[in-house]
Amino acid sequence: MESKNYQDELAHIRQMMERSSRFISLSGLSGVVAGIVALLGSIYVYFIFQREGVDYFDGERNIYTPALAQELFFVALVILVLAISSGYIFTARKGKKKNLKVWDSITKRLLANFAIPLVTGGFFCIALWYHHYFPLIAPSMLIFYGLGLINAERYTLSDVKYLGICEVILGIVALFWLGWGLIFWAVGFGFLHIFYGILMYRKYD
Repeated sequence: MESKNYQDELAHIRQMMERSSRFISLSGLSGVVAGIVALLGSIYVYFIFQREGVDYFDGERNIYTPALAQELFFVALVILVLAISSGYIFTARKGKKKNLKVWDSITKRLLANFAIPLVTGGFFCIALWYHHYFPLIAPSMLIFYGLGLINAERYTLSDVKYLGICEVILGIVALFWLGWGLIFWAVGFGFLHIFYGILMYRKYD
């Protein structure tokens, strides 16, 4: 009986330590929704290509005009806003359900560590767009996003690190298949998010 109480106390202490050092309100559903939004955005972009007369799957390297690249940039921005909004909603709901604070010092550290590679990558992608290096934008987004996840892992669920590693690897591979950014973008931000979101939901939610 004493052994059981001792184990319960250790488990409680371990849980309290985890709550005080890691952001554990992150919801797996936010990853699933973000992935679905990214896939819908990819489908929408494909129809934009059709409208512009671009046969994306003809086996040729695809080159885009500045006007088309600008439209794609704003579509990606809308997808980003929708993904972040849904992520906040599901995470806040999980935090409220488990009586956890969503905004505290750990959250600030998490966002700071995530933002450093992400903001750097954002300016890098804007520079690529400015200089018309459009095929490099999608691989760069995957790589910097993955680095952001890896950098933020110390303040949240460890599974995030593995998602980040997969994103970086996918982005590096995409660098050798320029012109196929939509496919890699859909896999990285769509299918990988859905896959890891389901895993995290079943494991933590």
